[in-house]
Amino acid sequence: MSIDLANLPPPLVIAQPSHSVIVARQIAAFKAIWAEVRAGDPSLPDYDVQMLETDPAVIGIQAEGYREIVINEAIKRAGLARFLAFAEGNNLEHLAAFYDVYRLPDEKDDRLKDRVVLEIQGRSTGGPEERYRAVAMASDLRVQSVALYRIGRSPVIHVAIYSTEQDGVASPELLAIVDAALQAKSVRLVNDTIMVASAVREVVDLAGDIWLLPDADDGTVARAIEVLRSAWATERALGRDLTAAWWTSKLMIGGVQNVVATGTATFVADPTRSISIGNVSLTLRGRAF
Repeated sequence: MSIDLANLPPPLVIAQPSHSVIVARQIAAFKAIWAEVRAGDPSLPDYDVQMLETDPAVIGIQAEGYREIVINEAIKRAGLARFLAFAEGNNLEHLAAFYDVYRLPDEKDDRLKDRVVLEIQGRSTGGPEERYRAVAMASDLRVQSVALYRIGRSPVIHVAIYSTEQDGVASPELLAIVDAALQAKSVRLVNDTIMVASAVREVVDLAGDIWLLPDADDGTVARAIEVLRSAWATERALGRDLTAAWWTSKLMIGGVQNVVATGTATFVADPTRSISIGNVSLTLRGRAF
């Protein structure tokens, strides 16, 4: 079971009342203390000028109210740094080290968090899927994602590697690195046969009708296609579906009035495959507002 840290509700580290709530609380406390002081010295006046912005007591309380908010925020940030979903930089590295996970050179925080989760999930003497995925991800920074599967009743475990390299295709060098990590005696179970290969890349063609705004230049369609390809290069991953709603929305750049997909518009990816965009054919249907 995968865990999406971004969807977890934020933890409550410390209560954070608003500035007005803090000021009201402190004024009430001041008035109570002042009443006790007046009880010992009836000659002192009653305090009833809390509504005046120029009152020294109010000014001091307001200043301390802002100070309390700043301190609360600092406490909150320090507390959140102890949670994996919110830890960053060096704090994240210390948290990951507790699980024997260490940052690879140039590895981003999000990827390191994913490996920590896999390491926790994969800590079993039975060698679960998460264990092999964690090892593969830790073997090289170019491993973007990993999928494990069997074919029929075959005992062979197939490991599909999706790479950060061109079109997600893992190079022979990268596959050798991952294979060596998974075949290590401290990793592979005695009765497991592991085969490492690059994830299957499925190339799909897209087609649609497009309308431009009256003042759009002739290069608008070409730019829209480039924006789509760039966006998919960022979003593409193993098992990620390419839906009509997603790719038509990316074509809606400045100067485009409407886009309607034609033919097969949504492509569903197998968990062990990645989808690449091949030919994009857009028929200009005219211009409109």
